[in-house]
Amino acid sequence: MAIQVGDKAPDFELKDNHGATVKLSEFRGEKNVVLLFYPFAFTGVCTGELCELRDNLPKFVNDDTRLLAVSNDSIHTLRVFAEQEDLEYPLLSDFWPHGETSRAYGVFDEDKGCAVRGTFIIDKEGIVRWSVVNALPDARDLNEYVKALDTL
Repeated sequence: MAIQVGDKAPDFELKDNHGATVKLSEFRGEKNVVLLFYPFAFTGVCTGELCELRDNLPKFVNDDTRLLAVSNDSIHTLRVFAEQEDLEYPLLSDFWPHGETSRAYGVFDEDKGCAVRGTFIIDKEGIVRWSVVNALPDARDLNEYVKALDTL
């Protein structure tokens, strides 16, 4: 079961598509975080969702907000995917230990070996203020993220 609105967001430390370490706690007191889990790079729905975020990036990467996208792909796969799709925000690898962060957020599908489509908006104090979890084939509505961010 996914973590709930009002819960403290589990901290994590993951490598991004450039090999840099990113910790959720680095943003505490500084920025709200849109934490987006997606199944796999190079798949149709995932590519569509991530490119839609790219095309609306100022809404998700600004003075108050940071966007972090997490999949269970390796950093090498994520680097090529980001370059191919011109994604300029961090793609974080939850590859090893496989799915550890996805499991902490309750969005890891044990049968498929990947995260489902979960998004968590985390405020500057580290509390989950909004979330949505969709099944693998179901894209999320970007406008819902924007509405949720506007309430912070």
